[in-house]
Amino acid sequence: MAPSVLQNGGFVLGLIGAAALIAATAMNKWAVKDRQGDVVTSVYTYKGLWQDCETASSGFTECRPLYGLLGFSGAFQAVRALMIVGVVLSVLGSVVSIFSLKCLSMNSMEDTTKAKMSLTAGIMFIIAGVCGIAGASIYANQIVSTFRMSSYNNYGGGMQGGMGMGGGMGGMGGGMGGMPTYTFGPALFVGWIGGGVLLIGGILKSLAFRELAKDDKPSYPGVVYKPQSHTKTEQDDHHSEGGRKAQNYV
Repeated sequence: MAPSVLQNGGFVLGLIGAAALIAATAMNKWAVKDRQGDVVTSVYTYKGLWQDCETASSGFTECRPLYGLLGFSGAFQAVRALMIVGVVLSVLGSVVSIFSLKCLSMNSMEDTTKAKMSLTAGIMFIIAGVCGIAGASIYANQIVSTFRMSSYNNYGGGMQGGMGMGGGMGGMGGGMGGMPTYTFGPALFVGWIGGGVLLIGGILKSLAFRELAKDDKPSYPGVVYKPQSHTKTEQDDHHSEGGRKAQNYV
C-alpha cells in the first residue's frame, strides 16, 4: 500500500479518535441512573468526571462541580489522569501528523524527517488510545462492582454502603432502602470507540513509516559488462584484410 494512503488514513483516524476522547472527557454521562423497574422516575441522576448532575421531571437540571483533588479515590483520579493524558497525546499527535504528511511539501524537509515524524505521531496515537480505553475500562469496572453490591443490598443483602470511587462516583452504590443504582453511560462507549480508532490510526502511521523507510534506502545502479562478440564472418574479414596488407607490402 502506498505510504501516502497509510499516512492520510492514520491522520484522519487520529483526528476522529482525538475528537472522541475530548468529547468523552467533557461529557457528564459516564454513569447514569439505572431506571429499570422504576414505574415513575421523578429525578434522573448521572455522573461524570467533573460534575454530578440531576434532572427533575420538570426538565430542570442542576449540576454540582467536583472541586479539589484530595476528596476523591485513587481509581477516580487515575481515570481523570488517563483521559487527560490521552487527550494531550492525541492532540499533539495530530499536530505532528500534519507536518509529516507526504502530500504536504515544506521547504528543506527531507522524506527521512517526515518518516520519523510519522512514526512519532503513530506512537502518540497508540499511547493515547491505550489511555482512553484503560480509563473507560477502570470506570466501567467500578460501575459493575457498585451495581452488583447495590443489587445485593436491595434484594436481601445485609451490607450497607457501596463501593463508590469517591467524589464523582461516591455514593454510587446503594444501601437498603431503594437507593439508585447506576449503569454505563454514553461517555464510556465514546471513550472506548475513540481509543480504538486512535489505536488503528497509530498502527497505520507506523506502517507508513516502514514504507517511507523502504523508499528512502539509497540505490546504487550497477553496470553490467558485456564482452564484444566476434562472429566468424568478422574474423574472416579481419584475416582477409591482413592478407591484403601483406600482399601490398610484397
